[in-house]
Amino acid sequence: MPTPQPRQGGHILVDALVREGAAFVYCVPGESFLPVLDALAATPSIRTVVTRHEGAASNMADAYGKLTGEPGLCFVTRGPGATHAANGLHTARQDSTPMILFIGQVDSAFLGREAFQEIDYTAMFGSIAKWVAQPRSVDELAPTVARAYALARSGRPGPVVVVLPDDLLFGSGTAPDAAPSPPPTRRAPSAASLVELQQRLDAAQRPLLIVGGSRWDGAGRDALHAFAAARALPVVAGFRRQDLFDNRNEHYVGQLGFGASAQLAQRVRDADLLLVLGSRLSEVSSAGYTLVESPQPRQTLIHIHPDAAELGRVYRAALGIEADASATAQALAALPAPAAPRWAGWTRAARADHLGYVTPPPFAGHGVDLAAVVAHLSATLPDDAVVANGAGNYAVWVHRFYRYRGAATELAPTNGAMGYGLPAAIAAKLAAPTRDVVCFAGDGCFMMYAQELATAMQYGAAVIVLVVDNGMLGTIRMHQQREYPGRVAATALRNPDFVALARAHGAWAERVDDTAQFASAFERARAAGCVALLHLRVDPLQITPQLRLDAA
Repeated sequence: MPTPQPRQGGHILVDALVREGAAFVYCVPGESFLPVLDALAATPSIRTVVTRHEGAASNMADAYGKLTGEPGLCFVTRGPGATHAANGLHTARQDSTPMILFIGQVDSAFLGREAFQEIDYTAMFGSIAKWVAQPRSVDELAPTVARAYALARSGRPGPVVVVLPDDLLFGSGTAPDAAPSPPPTRRAPSAASLVELQQRLDAAQRPLLIVGGSRWDGAGRDALHAFAAARALPVVAGFRRQDLFDNRNEHYVGQLGFGASAQLAQRVRDADLLLVLGSRLSEVSSAGYTLVESPQPRQTLIHIHPDAAELGRVYRAALGIEADASATAQALAALPAPAAPRWAGWTRAARADHLGYVTPPPFAGHGVDLAAVVAHLSATLPDDAVVANGAGNYAVWVHRFYRYRGAATELAPTNGAMGYGLPAAIAAKLAAPTRDVVCFAGDGCFMMYAQELATAMQYGAAVIVLVVDNGMLGTIRMHQQREYPGRVAATALRNPDFVALARAHGAWAERVDDTAQFASAFERARAAGCVALLHLRVDPLQITPQLRLDAA
């Protein structure tokens, strides 16, 4: 048997990533992980994407995890690099996204002395990450990667942090390669729990099926549609999980997030049974724990989640089931269905309410009608087009008027992180070059990571960016109007010339001042063959589809 040859720690680490099937690494280079960069340069199977800010790199890793179900990989240097990357780590936590953040660290001999850029990452990220690991020797590098992959994908998926002391990456060893992590298990519900679930559902008068979470696969999504059809169930999407169920389907009745309809909110209150599949029922989806009260809901709650720690943590369910969402959907689709569910009329009424709510209302404002813009994209983009957005009131229009049809088409942060849209869109376009990728970003949101236009140009990610410009931080301005009517503080923005900014990066760009200009401008952007930006001037008084500041 040949004697193993010594390898530098950075190369051992990258070899372990290859065995896990890694395809992309997003990073801002740092001297603390130079051996990793050297190994990546010699590894054509992994594409290294260098961003202009660590926050963008971590957001790209989260977006990759959302799209593929595999951990997105982000490498940053110690200290400032790690703190910048915390943004995407928190997004991955609240969005249940598999992700691994690798952080270069000071030499092991310097630990605990507050060396240059040293941080205790267990203390810093322990409440966000599923695991913060710091290998103690070169021999531990490969096994640590395998365990990081396994933990990031298992149970409730989420972020893992791997801290890499400088001396381990520059050091050498002859340790054999560790076996790659096994594929995550998909735990199915027990037969007994399915019997009880069916009994409770059959006894209901006004049920709602609420879907959310991550780790859905194609078979699970298909089974979800079949189960809803067989039982005429009204299906509600959790916050920013609208792509789990075809919004054109007659059983889809809306989403529980910012901008949810008042009719749907009332239906949640009036429901006698909530079948919650995969979702945590977060603060946003529950409207501050009012639609579904905590700890004891007024409705009968059946809560199905892959992580036992989530069951009973916020809500006392009548029936809690620890199981994978996709595996559960397949089990539910196999259950015998009643010939004529008594709630069919309830479902039809909920669908009618939804269709009325998502029909763009007459526009009385100035500039671009954002509802008409979103409706146009919904009608003309392919079913597999990816729509990305960050945080801001502009996203209310997107989630209300866009019909999500295909799987993995919604990239949006449930933790409300501004700036997410552009990095996420770039990651999506690089991972799926043939798909249309559109990024919505408010003027404040866009400027968080506007420099990533350079990243998109460098790697040929031909995304289309729609900058929704109302000259203010609209969400905060809305809350100001409520709390301090007529008193504006710190929410006005003096913006650059967005068209000139995009063109300076080499992108195609155009300004749109009126709704009638949008359709043709968007087609020109789509045909540009490179990064394209449309600067949409919208009415600053139209703060949401329902609220105008001059009428508040």
